[in-house]
Amino acid sequence: MTTVPKEINAAAAKKNSAEKLTPMMQQYMGIKENHPTMLVFYRMGDFYELFFEDAEKASRLLGITLTARGVASGNPIKMCGVPFHSLDGYLAKLVKLGESVAICEQIGDPATSKGPVERKVMRVVTPGTLTDADLLPEKAERPLLAMCSITQRKTVTTGLAWLSLASGALKLMEFSGESSTVAVRLQQELERIVPAEILSGDNGNLFDDYAGTHINRVPDWHFDVVGGHKALLDQLGVATLTGFGADGLGAAFGAAGALLRYAQSTQGRGLQHVRSLTTETESEFIGLDAATRRNLELTETIRGQESPTLFSLLDHCRTAMGSRMLRHWLHHARRDQNVARARHEAIAALAQSEAAGPLAATLAQVPDIERITTRIALLSARPRDLAALRDGLLQLPALRGDVVRCYGPGQGGETGLLAAIHAALSTPTACLDLLVRAVAQEPAAMVRDGGVFATGFDAELDELRALSENAGQFLLDLETRERARTGIANLRVEYNKVHGFYIEVTHGQTDKVPDDYRRRQTLKNAERYITPELKVFEDKALSAQDKALVREKLLYDLLLADLAPHIGTLQTIAQGLAQLDTLNALTEHAQQHNWAAPQLVDEPCINIVEGRHPVVEKQIERFIANDCRFVNERRLLLITGPNMGGKSTFMRQVALITLLAYVGSYVPAASATIGPIDRIFTRIGATDDLAGGRSTFMVEMTESAAILNGATEHSLVLMDEVGRGTSTFDGLALAWAIARHLIDTSRSFTLFATHYFELTQLPDSHPSATNVHLSAVEHKDSIVFLHAVQAGPASQSYGLQVAQLAGVPQPVIKAARKHLARLEAQALDATPQRDLFALPSADPYAQEEEEEASAPLAALNAAQQALLDAIADLDPDALTPRDALEQLYQLKRLAAA
Repeated sequence: MTTVPKEINAAAAKKNSAEKLTPMMQQYMGIKENHPTMLVFYRMGDFYELFFEDAEKASRLLGITLTARGVASGNPIKMCGVPFHSLDGYLAKLVKLGESVAICEQIGDPATSKGPVERKVMRVVTPGTLTDADLLPEKAERPLLAMCSITQRKTVTTGLAWLSLASGALKLMEFSGESSTVAVRLQQELERIVPAEILSGDNGNLFDDYAGTHINRVPDWHFDVVGGHKALLDQLGVATLTGFGADGLGAAFGAAGALLRYAQSTQGRGLQHVRSLTTETESEFIGLDAATRRNLELTETIRGQESPTLFSLLDHCRTAMGSRMLRHWLHHARRDQNVARARHEAIAALAQSEAAGPLAATLAQVPDIERITTRIALLSARPRDLAALRDGLLQLPALRGDVVRCYGPGQGGETGLLAAIHAALSTPTACLDLLVRAVAQEPAAMVRDGGVFATGFDAELDELRALSENAGQFLLDLETRERARTGIANLRVEYNKVHGFYIEVTHGQTDKVPDDYRRRQTLKNAERYITPELKVFEDKALSAQDKALVREKLLYDLLLADLAPHIGTLQTIAQGLAQLDTLNALTEHAQQHNWAAPQLVDEPCINIVEGRHPVVEKQIERFIANDCRFVNERRLLLITGPNMGGKSTFMRQVALITLLAYVGSYVPAASATIGPIDRIFTRIGATDDLAGGRSTFMVEMTESAAILNGATEHSLVLMDEVGRGTSTFDGLALAWAIARHLIDTSRSFTLFATHYFELTQLPDSHPSATNVHLSAVEHKDSIVFLHAVQAGPASQSYGLQVAQLAGVPQPVIKAARKHLARLEAQALDATPQRDLFALPSADPYAQEEEEEASAPLAALNAAQQALLDAIADLDPDALTPRDALEQLYQLKRLAAA
């Protein structure tokens, strides 16, 4: 029996049969050995080729044809490739799938190479190290994050360092505690940062997976704390990190060291644009866990769509920089009220001066200066990036003029946020002058195509261009002379890239061709010739063209180097533009939709008058506004009412209005006064987590546990229908205990929606709890939702009416009504209802007397039940007049009994 040999991989081919491989494939093997976990794109002429297992994987992921070329160990070498000019599209697809790619370019000269042209990996593209505009989402960051953990006795210290390579923003954070506590905190921080790629040590096991994010294992020694501290000092060019608030950190330095090493290796050069450091602390932002971000639909709907969300509603930004900053603000509301107040004042000034419209029009002409600056620093900026930067910088004077007109008494004056933005938008004269002089008005897309530089910038380049540009006139003159000399009226002098310059003569005229014509090419209907004069010109013109391209490449490298000193200034301008664009977008929305300026105060309270849900109000024709009032003595609102009555919408709008106030936005309300807030928790709805082995109820209880363990008296808590995933009495007991804990222990401001009507007795024993309900009215067998929040508990849940609206078949509704009547009658038979939360009686005899006293009432209830059952069994539509009369007499007899 013949055994089919297994497919070999690159490593096996290198080890066992290097002597049988071509020199080019041996070169590839050496490069692949240094990038074993990445797809190596190996440049061969006009294509990037992949071999062995890389080819099989790329063929499967990209849907490109898998072929074979050559043999290794007796097996064909699998290969596939993509055109070099289509690389970005393929890279985008691979990165989206979480793959990393090493791009290997030809750096040697084919004309002088003996053997394979020298090649080198010039850059590495990974999910967290993207800078190309075609690979990055325009309105979101894709940070790279490294984490380092140090354990001493029973305490675990975890340090995080994350970098948005596209903007140069580098941040650190560190926290300590028991292993379980740190793991929860790590989960929360990763949910906030949303890294595209995570770096962890070889032996790191604190967090092995995060929502499918690509985790890259690197050697443990990369996380050396001392080495990381030195790497930060070198990167920032400082002698101490005290000015960055990084004193006393340890594990975070280790994470930063690994992060910088990895980022530099992927770019193949230093990170000129990483010039500052931010150290974040736990108490800096209003806490939002993953469930809260999901339930409030800040930037993604519960179903994972991009709209309608709070971000899609507010994103009137004219620049990508502004959109990214708005997204960041929504997820990173600062607890410091002064930050939000400064933004409120800026919005008021913009609105009062009516500057929003002119600013928006000018901002629309500004490119993504932040990311262009990064590409300049990484020497990957393209000519049209520089042209866009030039045109954007030319808008700065107009923007500053509009901003300065917003200054005035009570609007921040020279110390307000707009004044700081005005200062940041100062025109960088030297930088702009260089770009205006150097870059053509509409440059070519790539440097290799020529036509990048403006005429007059470089005399040598102008001279070389003149030789090429004058070719047209020379050819016209030559054609005129040759027609006169030869008498061939249709003689043509032309040029193409393959054959160069030539004189074309049709076959019927070839007998007139002079002796100094030399045949260059024969066509079906004509002959092409070259003359000594034309050959001399061709050599000179083509040489000038080649030299001009070489000159442009040299000048472009020098131009990027000359722009490097301006990187810091350009980053400051980009930040100022992003802030201005975000504030202007919030101003436009506030003006168009009648939003009000919130008041942030020191006293604990949330007082919202005529609040509205910012997203839902745009999706329906008429939205009912509602008030919400929390004060120190009123901390839990127990919300009852029908399904579809608006309980969840009301709860969410309170949370969104609170969050927007701290973001620095105006809010959808007539007025809002809000005190200190440290966290917002939500437990609204639930789905199972089958992959994680958690049922719906387990997910519900996990979210509830996070709230009970983390909420404080400065937290806002939204609890919706807790306890419904288990039996009635278990759920009721849990809901009661959770509500009691929030009232007595957490003392959070809590919106607690429930269908357990027994809970409406809570305010009787707990004065800080208050009953409210969403109103509805019943009309015949249907229900009309009023969506208005009113004082007191709801009278009923209207479950059957809602089921009828949902399309439940009428026989099912009818059967449910009959069964409901029986259940309610049985409830009347039972012992008179006591206070659900009262302690049981200590006197058993008193309990017996109470039961004896209730016996006559039970008999009466039984008679009532028989009557109700008889009525429920009637079907008036099926009765004849005689039958109806008989049933009436029967009911009368039952009533008399």
